[in-house]
Amino acid sequence: QVQLVESGGGLVQAGESLSLSCAASGHVNIYTMAWFRQAPGKEREFVAGTIWNGGRTNYADTVKGRFTISRDNTKNMVYLQMNSLKPEDTAVYYCALSWQARITIPIQPNTYDYWGQGTQVTVSS
Repeated sequence: QVQLVESGGGLVQAGESLSLSCAASGHVNIYTMAWFRQAPGKEREFVAGTIWNGGRTNYADTVKGRFTISRDNTKNMVYLQMNSLKPEDTAVYYCALSWQARITIPIQPNTYDYWGQGTQVTVSS
């Protein structure tokens, strides 16, 4: 059984940085993992993903150049470094794992099998 627990959310001002962490339990090292976010009244959207060994990553256009995803398989951790935050980045951020993907990075939420409980990120203007 896989469990994902996010941490690191909070309230920051526009232009500041924040780092999110996702602690995973279970056999997760061979699967694609990703970060999604969901703002009030909006659908859950893909933010960033990484294949099983971190050798390939993918980002939503809205965060490309500002966010960086990484993973440490020795610690079963996935990270999201968020720089130059904007008010439109405000959302609940979720860590997710896909059993269907190892060397690809799907962007549809329904291709991910396990989810964390989410962590709130609020960016004030």
